[in-house]
Amino acid sequence: MPGAVDTPSSPINVAPNYTRSLFPQAPSFDLDTFSSQDFNVKDFINSLSQSAVPPNRRSVPSTQAFDPRPLIRGFEHALNRLSDLSGDLESKETELSANVRRAEAQHTSNAQSLGRKLDETIDSFRKLDSSLNGARSEDNDFGGNAAVKIGEKLEALDRQRVRAQDAKFLIQCWLEISERGELYLLEDVRRQASGDSKIRCAQIARQLLKISQRLDPGSWGQVNGRSRVVSGVNGANGSNGSNGTLISRHNTREIVEKFSETLEKDLLTQFDEFYRRANFDGMRDCATVLQDFGGGASVIGTFVNQHQFFIDRSQLITEEVGSDIDTWERLADPDADTPGVEPTLQSLIDEVKVVVQEESAIIKRAFPYYEIVLGRFLQRVFQQSIQQRLEMVLDKANTISTLAFLRSLQASRSYISALVDDLKAHGLTEHPDVLSSQTALILDQQFDDLFVPYFVGSSYIEKEKRNLEELYSSLLFKFTVFHSRRRKVPTTFLASLAKSGSEMLASARDAYVERLDSSDLAPQQKAMLLRVAGLKDTDSAKRQMEMEFSEQDGLLSTINAKRMLKWLAEAVGRGLELSGGNETPKDVSALLDLLLTHMGELYIDTALDAANDAAAAQENTKNEPDLSYLENLQSAITIMHLMLTCINTVLIPLAAANVTIRRDMEKTTNMAMNHVEDKVNVLMHRTLDVTLTWIGRLLATQKRTDFRPRDDVQGGGGSWLELLQTPTCLSIFNFLTRIHNLALDALSISTNLTTFLTELASGMRTLLLDHFKKFQVSAAGGILVTKDISKYIELLRSWELDPSFQPSLEVLTEIGNLFVIGPEALRERLRGKGAVPGGLWEKGDLRPYVLRREDAGSVGVQSVLSAL
Repeated sequence: MPGAVDTPSSPINVAPNYTRSLFPQAPSFDLDTFSSQDFNVKDFINSLSQSAVPPNRRSVPSTQAFDPRPLIRGFEHALNRLSDLSGDLESKETELSANVRRAEAQHTSNAQSLGRKLDETIDSFRKLDSSLNGARSEDNDFGGNAAVKIGEKLEALDRQRVRAQDAKFLIQCWLEISERGELYLLEDVRRQASGDSKIRCAQIARQLLKISQRLDPGSWGQVNGRSRVVSGVNGANGSNGSNGTLISRHNTREIVEKFSETLEKDLLTQFDEFYRRANFDGMRDCATVLQDFGGGASVIGTFVNQHQFFIDRSQLITEEVGSDIDTWERLADPDADTPGVEPTLQSLIDEVKVVVQEESAIIKRAFPYYEIVLGRFLQRVFQQSIQQRLEMVLDKANTISTLAFLRSLQASRSYISALVDDLKAHGLTEHPDVLSSQTALILDQQFDDLFVPYFVGSSYIEKEKRNLEELYSSLLFKFTVFHSRRRKVPTTFLASLAKSGSEMLASARDAYVERLDSSDLAPQQKAMLLRVAGLKDTDSAKRQMEMEFSEQDGLLSTINAKRMLKWLAEAVGRGLELSGGNETPKDVSALLDLLLTHMGELYIDTALDAANDAAAAQENTKNEPDLSYLENLQSAITIMHLMLTCINTVLIPLAAANVTIRRDMEKTTNMAMNHVEDKVNVLMHRTLDVTLTWIGRLLATQKRTDFRPRDDVQGGGGSWLELLQTPTCLSIFNFLTRIHNLALDALSISTNLTTFLTELASGMRTLLLDHFKKFQVSAAGGILVTKDISKYIELLRSWELDPSFQPSLEVLTEIGNLFVIGPEALRERLRGKGAVPGGLWEKGDLRPYVLRREDAGSVGVQSVLSAL
């Protein structure tokens, strides 16, 4: 086969070379042809087949026989070429394998070399570490310890050098002072602008004073107990005397002190200039130097005293307390809400909050000892600005009324407390972090000091008591005057007690009148008390006491009682907020006594005494008793419950911290409640007696002929059949209906009402049983008896009676039946257990009623009586 020439070809297709030759040239390809990612065997074979057949023979008709020789030659050439390429590939693989073996050997050699170097590095590091960590031989130090010791020696030498230089300069300054009386060297240092130079000046001046005090005691007015001697070799120029003391021709103390004063003044002036220019670094340098002069008191005083806030406020300190008249009147009005803190004090506190927060940032940047400066600044703010304005506000409020003073005190303390809390929350110099404990302690101390004068001893609770006494006395003025006019003629023990209560009432009234007419009472407070009392602000209290009052002024008022309890609750809440809880048990105990005295004794007891007097006056009346005093009983009971609820829910729980006081309060409350309940019981028993007495009088008006009507048909006497009840029965029915309504209004639906009505029904039943023993009853009259009894039973059953009492009313029904049934029916009715319902009576108890039958003398009735 002819040889093939290698020519470039595409990665896959074999490009045929069409030349003018007799035979077609074989396809050429190399290793790159097979290394391509797009290589395909099928495409490769197709290209070999196409390249093996010349183009001039591809157009031969298909009818010609197939000639495989070109293909055979083409494929033989391709196989030869593939064999050559395979040999080339094997040689390249062998060469590459040898190269890989050489590279691996070199890599192994390099790794071993690097490992040895790493081991050497680790050993070097360990040696260095051991030397730095104090490895020591027997005689010498190595490594870090040696370096540290060398450094320490160098630092010590440097300190000695600096100390020697300072000592040299100090000696030069002292010689300059003692010999020439000048301080030029120190003046040169003072004139330097740096802060370190000023600090050094201050330190040297302080040391010069110590040297002067020791070496020149003459300038300090003392010679250590020895006489001054001017002798020695250098005695002429002031060297050592015989006692070793330096004799100076100049007053070294005065010179150094003058220099210190000049230095301090210059620093203060410079500090003020820095402050005006807001140069906080310069202020800090000056403050640092001035700390050596009296602990920095001068610079702190300059900063605080010249602060614009105090300058402006000192001009406004004489400003009158503001607020309009309506605000002060609302402050003194016990029924009005508290208007809040006084406007000028509120404005001051708001300004203080802003100023302190702003100045805190300045103080922290300008002073290295900023907490001390801030503490002085806060003390000045509280002790001067806030305290002066607070005193003016409270003095003004005290001229208005006691209540105005207390409310102003509460509002002011609450507002200032909020200021302290806001400052603590802000953090001031520690902003935005938490305020330091030292500054927080200063704030708390200043806050407490503001209000200490108002809570010394029992001064505060005495003001609260005086305020409530004035308000209670004003509110009850008409009530006390009305009841003090009632004439008391004690005939019994209870009447004697009532008289003592009346005397106490009169005493309280007189004390209140004297208080109103006193010149010490402020006009605004007097006007407010008269308004609470419902009086005119024209005449004196004594003249108004002579006025005529209506019955309504002597009645209890639940509205007034609620006002009294509201005032008390305000006082209790104010006391809890202001006193801090230390004296709370004692305070609430005092308020309890005040409440029981005015609401319990002067109000409820007086009303109950008046009601008892009215009930006693009705016992012997000839007319129908007036029980309208029961209308006041409901108010008394309601007020008593309101007062007891207030005591149990407000006052007594606040005394839980002191067991002794709590027990005393509970004991006092129980005694007061028992006292009121006893008076209510006496009143209800008197009402029962009056009611039953009048019922007895009404029953006494029953006519003898009411139960023996004439039955004259010809004369038209049968009109009695149209009567439902007798007139006496109707009178009693109407009277008891009014009593029931009054009792229902006075006692409401309660156990007390049930007890009272049950007692009244029991007494009524007893009266009726006795009543029907007194009248002769005919057969026709028996019908009227049953009608009356039915009416009575109907009334009693409509009441709120004890269920156990209801069956006893059947006795009345049985009594009525005894008058209407015949002898035979009477005998059957009395026979067996059914004769006496409930077993309340014996059969013999029915004999008096049977004897009152008009036919009691008949044979049939006599036989029944003989059986009884």
